[in-house]
Amino acid sequence: MTRRISLTQYLIEQQRQYGQIPQELRLLIEVVARACKRISISVTKGALGEVLGTAGSENVQGEIQKKLDIIANEVLIEANEWGGHLAAMASEEMEGIHIVPNRYPQGEYLLMFDPLDGSSNIDVNVSIGTIFSVLKKAEGSKGVSEDDFLQPGTAQVAAGYCVYGPQTTLVLTFGQGVAMFTLDREQGSFVLTSEDVKIPEDTKEFAINMSNMRHWDEPVTRYIDEALAGSTGPRAKDFNMRWIASMVADVHRILTRGGVFLYPWDKREPNKAGKLRLMYEANPMAFLVEQAGGAATNARQRIMDLQPTQLHERVAVVLGSKKEVERVTDYHLAADKNKARI
Repeated sequence: MTRRISLTQYLIEQQRQYGQIPQELRLLIEVVARACKRISISVTKGALGEVLGTAGSENVQGEIQKKLDIIANEVLIEANEWGGHLAAMASEEMEGIHIVPNRYPQGEYLLMFDPLDGSSNIDVNVSIGTIFSVLKKAEGSKGVSEDDFLQPGTAQVAAGYCVYGPQTTLVLTFGQGVAMFTLDREQGSFVLTSEDVKIPEDTKEFAINMSNMRHWDEPVTRYIDEALAGSTGPRAKDFNMRWIASMVADVHRILTRGGVFLYPWDKREPNKAGKLRLMYEANPMAFLVEQAGGAATNARQRIMDLQPTQLHERVAVVLGSKKEVERVTDYHLAADKNKARI
């Protein structure tokens, strides 16, 4: 019989054998995992739990909130604020940071999360998920402010996501590879199902919202046109397109079987660097993808090298199989050089 390793056992063994995971960080991740289980239950109930539909409010980005957006955000805050592991939290759904109340002990870590990524898919029963990232508060800092969160992705000590689909799967990295855990609903615990996850360097699959093609910049159009030309085109191979409109689901597919995901800058909002959030989505996903042997850029430079300037900063994202990400990035850099010459 195959030995079944629970999330807690895995984290303790990593802590004992390799010293990779400090105890406080391990306990924090266990709390996040328990919160994800609660969110998974709400997602699974669907209409029976009266959690579908909009909440009649907007988040800080001006996007209509779903009921489950608010529920997931509250679950993560309530689960994490009393444990003593955190100094503060930041969420895509909140304008400012949430400092751990004085009635609870304050820890050294900072938690950022997108409580329910892909919320446009909630009502149509398509995979959605929770994305999270963990940073350490600067040493010697007495209080906590937004500036404490403005660290590049390279400063992350852990990142992960939980995807709620046919299975509920938790994916984690601490900077030493990527591990996947599947929720055993009968036992109520996450069980290790894949370790040392690797993304193939090459792929024949891309994910992009084709409805925006008329707004794309030339390098993106060039890349997609070449892919669509198939075996008779310059790439000499046939590509398939996938687009779930839920970043967590698209990235999970890439971690499972390879591919490239593009959410580029486009001409609809030319003054914005991109659509996705650097702190809540791009950085944690870039960390996971790089740890699995892939790459992640903003189409010009490594995402995790970017220095954030604000809590809800947006960014263009190209991530997945390394060679494809490098090709898209090279096309953008070449286009920039050509423009500079003119």
